[in-house]
Amino acid sequence: MSQPVIRIATRKSPLAMWQAEYVKQRLEQIHGDITVELLPMSTKGDVILDTPLAKVGGKGLFVKELEVAMLEGRADIAVHSMKDVPVDFPEGLGLHVICEREDPRDAFVSNTYKSITELPQGAIVGTSSLRRQCQLRALRPDLEIRDLRGNVGTRLAKLDNGDYDAIILAAAGLIRLELSNRIASFIEPEVSLPANGQGAVGIECRMDDEQVKALLAPLEHQETRYRVLAERAMNTRLEGGCQVPIGAFAQIDGDQLSLRGLVGAPDGSEIIADSVTGDKQQATELGIELAEKLLAQGAKAILDAVYK
Repeated sequence: MSQPVIRIATRKSPLAMWQAEYVKQRLEQIHGDITVELLPMSTKGDVILDTPLAKVGGKGLFVKELEVAMLEGRADIAVHSMKDVPVDFPEGLGLHVICEREDPRDAFVSNTYKSITELPQGAIVGTSSLRRQCQLRALRPDLEIRDLRGNVGTRLAKLDNGDYDAIILAAAGLIRLELSNRIASFIEPEVSLPANGQGAVGIECRMDDEQVKALLAPLEHQETRYRVLAERAMNTRLEGGCQVPIGAFAQIDGDQLSLRGLVGAPDGSEIIADSVTGDKQQATELGIELAEKLLAQGAKAILDAVYK
């Protein structure tokens, strides 16, 4: 019997490569008789860097080429940041594994200031996320928010070049790239709710490939799955794409899952927030329940205005 070979389709960015290497190492540790190869690729989302994601199709731009590679048989699996994964999958593909979550919080990064509250009036803050923008503007309407695209290294270079007084990034990416020293402070969910799935890594594969699915199974982290399922279900019911002013954050205590969510106008003028708590086994139902509560309070009108 020849050794099984697993080919991982991955974006070429340092963070995407870290995630693919992480899955590669885990698979090789668990299965001693396996060969794992990386297939680095450029996606449309990596190439279009001068336009906000919301205007060019959202974060699904980061996964399409990887999915084509799997459908054509050039790759067996793709590794994604869960916050970049669209709700729907092409026929024949699906999200089989969700790995253990890293810190889901946003990070405040600045060479001069320690926190959002320390920023002087009119300070320039970089982020392309409508979710971050709406919460930041609600908290500090005096700040100047400017778009910021590119991989983590590119964004940090723009900060270091003096283009911004501070930037907001996902803490998980900085931690994984061993750049925790760049975090001036963590932004607690009470201040800014993260994106659904932020900090979690998912593995997509062909759903009829039983051998690959069996090899991937030990990487599943059940608690993270419950949390991410609840967050994504809320986003799905709100018909939110990836690049929308929607925040979601689930926590588990024993058998209980608590989920907080919000929908906000990008200018911060209106934010609708609520929460639900229930059995973690009902994660998807809880996400839908919270979405219904937000819709009942006017979330659809906010989102419709964003999509125009």
